[in-house]
Amino acid sequence: MDIEELKTFIEIADAGGITPAAFRLGLAKSIVSRRLVRLEDELGVQLLSRSTRGSALTEAGTMFRHHAVRACAEIDVGREATQPGEHLRGRLRVTAPASLGPTHFAPALATMARLHPQLQIHASYSDHVADLIRDGFDCAIRLGALQDSNLLARKVGSIPAAIVASPAYVAAHGAPGTVDELTTREALLRGTECWQLMGGTRKIPVRPQGRFKADNGTALANAALAGLGVACLPVSLIQEHLDAGALVPVMTAYLVLPFDVHVLRPPSQHPCRKIRALTDLLAQHVAGTPLPLAPARRVEELQLAI
Repeated sequence: MDIEELKTFIEIADAGGITPAAFRLGLAKSIVSRRLVRLEDELGVQLLSRSTRGSALTEAGTMFRHHAVRACAEIDVGREATQPGEHLRGRLRVTAPASLGPTHFAPALATMARLHPQLQIHASYSDHVADLIRDGFDCAIRLGALQDSNLLARKVGSIPAAIVASPAYVAAHGAPGTVDELTTREALLRGTECWQLMGGTRKIPVRPQGRFKADNGTALANAALAGLGVACLPVSLIQEHLDAGALVPVMTAYLVLPFDVHVLRPPSQHPCRKIRALTDLLAQHVAGTPLPLAPARRVEELQLAI
C-alpha cells in the first residue's frame, strides 16, 4: 500500500473532497483522483461517495481514515528515528495571525525553508482561528490568550503590549489613569478579551467594553488612530505610530502584561520533527536571538561555488 496514496486519502477526508484536497496538496485534481481510485481498488471498497451534491466519506472510508492516520504517523516517526541527521522533508502547513504573521513570524519560516531545502512550507496568514484538523494545518502560531481545546500548546515567548489612544481621544475624554476609569472608556476589541495589568505585585484583570470590534490588530490600530477609543495592542504593531506621536500610551502607572506566543498542534504521542524545529526557531526569534544563517555543509558548498 503506497504511503502517498494514504496521505492523499487523509487530505481528501479532512478537506471534504478531491478538489479542496488537490488545492491543499498543490497537485492536479486528476492525480488526486487517480490515487484515491487506486487505493479503493486495492482495498476493494468505496471510501468516498460522489454525487452532484458533493462528496462524503462512506462508512468504510470513515473507519479507514482512522487507521490511515495512525499508519502515516508511525511511518513519519520511524523515518525521523532512522534519519535523525537528515534535512527535513515533506510539507509543513502553518497558520499564523495576519496582524503580525507576515512581519514578525515570517522570518522564522523563511529561515526554516532555507535550512531545509527539501521541506515545503505553506503558510496561511489569517486572524480567523482555524480548525487545525479540519483545515489540514500541521500547527498554528497563536498570539494572546488561548481558547480551551484539545490542542497541545508550547509557549515560545511573549511580545510587549501597551494600552494606547490617539491624542485627540485623550483631549476629548481624558487619559484613563485607574482601572475604574479604564472600564468607562470606549474600548476597541477583538471580542470579549480580558486585558491583564500589573499594579505592583498584583495582577489585575480588566474586561473592557466597546462598540467597535475587529478580528485584526491592524484594524484596531487604525480605529485607535481615528480616535474611536483605547486599544491594547502589541507594541511592535504600533511602534511607528508611537514614535510619530499619533498614538500615546495610557494607564502608564500599570504594567501591561505582554501577549504570549504559542505554537499549537493536534494531539499526538510524537510531535513531528518539523514542528519541533519550527518551534525552536520561533523561540529564538521571539527572544531576539539571531536566527541561523545556513547549515555548515551548505555554507561550504556556497563558498566552493564562489
